[in-house]
Amino acid sequence: MTDLSNWAFPPALQPNPKELSFDLNPVLDSVLRVRAEVPPDAFTAETLGLERVGSGVVIGEDGLVLTIGYLITEAQSLWLTTNQGVVLPGYPLAYDQASGLGLIMPLGRLRVTPLARGSAALTGVGDEVLMVGHGGRAHALKAKVISKREFAGYWEYLLEEALFSAPAHPQWGGAALVGESGELLGVGSLLVQEAVGQGEVEGNMTVPIDQLEPILDSMLKTGRAPGPARPWLGLYATQSDGHLVVSGLARKGPADRAGVRIGDLVVEVAEHPVATLPDLYRAIWALGPAGTEVPLTLLRDRTRISLRVHSMDRSDLLKKPSLH
Repeated sequence: MTDLSNWAFPPALQPNPKELSFDLNPVLDSVLRVRAEVPPDAFTAETLGLERVGSGVVIGEDGLVLTIGYLITEAQSLWLTTNQGVVLPGYPLAYDQASGLGLIMPLGRLRVTPLARGSAALTGVGDEVLMVGHGGRAHALKAKVISKREFAGYWEYLLEEALFSAPAHPQWGGAALVGESGELLGVGSLLVQEAVGQGEVEGNMTVPIDQLEPILDSMLKTGRAPGPARPWLGLYATQSDGHLVVSGLARKGPADRAGVRIGDLVVEVAEHPVATLPDLYRAIWALGPAGTEVPLTLLRDRTRISLRVHSMDRSDLLKKPSLH
């Protein structure tokens, strides 16, 4: 496995403890290395890989770790490493597909002080933040919030308001976004190109910590968010020239089985016109829970086609964690 720790941000990009209103060291130490191994026959193995490495942040006195869910999805083994070199196995306790957040319970004592949670809702564009990956100050980056807006991902994912910061952290997955008072504002999810002024900058998209609070109790008790699962089609769409184009399909997923093809244009859901990814997802989710039949109108070679897709709960395809 490649050693990902032998690098550092230039000193000018690292946080200066003398310029902060909080003690930096406990914040740095709350961020752990997360390494997961996934079996080759896992549903997500092809898209997310068999070995996943990122970060997670301790948020509970019992050592509970918050991370980005794709790191731990279908993990058969999971290891946590502290800045002091303590290595412990972890259990992938929960994954919420709606927010993208995941929880890990360490199987032993980490002896790490949990990081207090703040609120991304109180954070504004232009605010100074830190993007902290595992590895101490050398892997902590001074950044600024450059945008707060809706975010839609082609994998049937939608956040009403995500945080975007720049410059970009090169190991963003599960990194902690920390505010000016030293509180956790969110968890790193993606590397993105974000429009700023007349140009674009490379930055990180972060899932706000506010997404966790309403679902935390349920995730701890049941491994998932409360309420019924959303309908999932396995239809990966992109926006192009004002159209929604099917750019991929989950093999043998609901849309694939129903006859949707790559290259089709999605124009209606249940006779409701859709032109953007948020339009598409909201129209599908408004029809009911997982298992709901979803009527789609497609354009294929300029011919309108009507299909009915029997949706499902995506988690039914995922390998469940086990304790050995």
